[in-house]
Amino acid sequence: MPLRTPFTDLLGVRHPIALAPMGGCAGGALAAAVSAGGGFGIIGAGGGEPAWLERELAIARAAAGGAPWGVGFLLWAVDAAGFDLALAAAPAAILLSFGDPEPWAGRVRAAGIPLIVQVTDLDEARAALDAGADVLVAQGTEAGGHGGRRSTLPFVPAVVDLAGERPVLAAGGIGDGRGVAAALALGAAGALVGTRFQATREALVGDAERAALVAARGEETERGRVHDVARASAWPARYSARTLRNAFGDRWRGREDELASDATAQAEFRAGWERGDLDVKPVWAGEAVDLITDSPGAADLVETLAADAERAVARLAAGLSRGRRRPATRGSARAARPGRG
Repeated sequence: MPLRTPFTDLLGVRHPIALAPMGGCAGGALAAAVSAGGGFGIIGAGGGEPAWLERELAIARAAAGGAPWGVGFLLWAVDAAGFDLALAAAPAAILLSFGDPEPWAGRVRAAGIPLIVQVTDLDEARAALDAGADVLVAQGTEAGGHGGRRSTLPFVPAVVDLAGERPVLAAGGIGDGRGVAAALALGAAGALVGTRFQATREALVGDAERAALVAARGEETERGRVHDVARASAWPARYSARTLRNAFGDRWRGREDELASDATAQAEFRAGWERGDLDVKPVWAGEAVDLITDSPGAADLVETLAADAERAVARLAAGLSRGRRRPATRGSARAARPGRG
């Protein structure tokens, strides 16, 4: 039986599984496939570059088969024209992350669109609630790509307690159905999954990156700012990025200030990025990368995650039920034995 939660009820989806709006990866095709599979797909619009977003919105609208989908924006980089395009497309939800939601939240509410806000600490969670978020995403540091410093396991229930009746999604280190079930056990209403969907066929990544994700282990990921510094990114410094380790990162780790003023190294980085050299270009990846063993279609993956989560919940319930049965005491066992002749 599908796992019904306040999140599935709010957005009208079958499964409590959402796609992380990964910039440069979660386009319209991936969002539509996740939604068609019964989850909630979210286009990773980044700042919302209008030409790119207009194309991906059209793809999602055409491919989702009427299933609900959303759009996610980076608050520190929002382009007003792109934001207007997203609102006009009337998605089932808008997700905002990495910054102050207040300047944009009112426009989402005025459009009658549910607002999801991703948070990385409790101060951000309070700001999201004050801004009128309908759903919070509590993102732990195990997540791939950019994030904060709180670990998923203790952070999610803290946000759940703060949010009260408003649904919370858990994010960070969730790569299979057991992780989705664990999110529910923490009090979340579902899970936001990124890296696992990054390895699917619809993700906007190359075959080499998919292969790297399948081959990688969690201990090969690390958080840092080398790649942001190398590309002179405007990402706020408080949000480091989790990636697979590579040669460029190993070379410049701990030397970020030097890298920021080394034009030759920055040019080397840009060239490596353009040619897709994974010794230079980062592969964004979370600690759950150990659980990636193949590159399925995203709709099939949603169904697999959901079925595995349902089985995990059933196993847990069955185990707890057996544990509640009172075992026979030693005394009662002796009393049950037949007496000697």
